[in-house]
Amino acid sequence: MKKTAFIIALAATLGVPAWAATQTVTLSVAGMTCAACPVTVKKALSKIEGVEKIVIHYDQKEAVVTYDDAKTNVEALTKATENAGFPSTAKH
Repeated sequence: MKKTAFIIALAATLGVPAWAATQTVTLSVAGMTCAACPVTVKKALSKIEGVEKIVIHYDQKEAVVTYDDAKTNVEALTKATENAGFPSTAKH
């Protein structure tokens, strides 16, 4: 009986996909030059599935984005800002 329970538990563990993790990235958005720019950048990022939080630092020309890495990635985030007219790059 113990052997059967162990095998079932092991199979269940191996069958579970890797858990998603919340990630945070800082995007450099050099093109933000007016007070309306952060609103546009934030709106573009908020449309991406998996984005959980966005903080725009206009003075530093940065967007700090917290996201679910199972639903999106940095490439999708930078593509969203680019499509909104604000190319961005991830800061390392």
